[in-house]
Amino acid sequence: MACLDQLDNCMQRFYNHLRKDEIMMEERRNPYPTADVIIQNRKRQILLINRKYPPYGWALPGGFVDYGESLEDAAVREAKEETGLDIKVTRQFHTYSSPDRDERFHTITTVFIAVADGEPHAADDASDAAFHDIDDLPDNMAFDHRDIIDDFIKERY
Repeated sequence: MACLDQLDNCMQRFYNHLRKDEIMMEERRNPYPTADVIIQNRKRQILLINRKYPPYGWALPGGFVDYGESLEDAAVREAKEETGLDIKVTRQFHTYSSPDRDERFHTITTVFIAVADGEPHAADDASDAAFHDIDDLPDNMAFDHRDIIDDFIKERY
């Protein structure tokens, strides 16, 4: 009987430990990591997607990083999913982390610079995908992507 009491005591401590971790996880809120990519063609135009889902507007291709995925791999995957293009990442640009950059929740994005050939075809989260001249970008930009492009144009990196 003493052995069962010890086992019960041990199981109760283990359960309490798990419950404590669960409570701590509920209290901890972390930003969501994302990756975006500035894709240029041979004409130095920038590829934008028109978002199919809120928040609406034109945006750089990108999205959430999957568990076990690198930021670079997420950028390449999202570009392929949203535009159908295979891209070549040339460098990491900058990380943006303002808590209000996404109206839905706090995200942190790492932006990459890439090049691509071919014509984009909207898919996945994009209702449209097109290359735009740097001096003729759409007015209705999503998130902080206009600021990101402005930083890129002004070579703030």
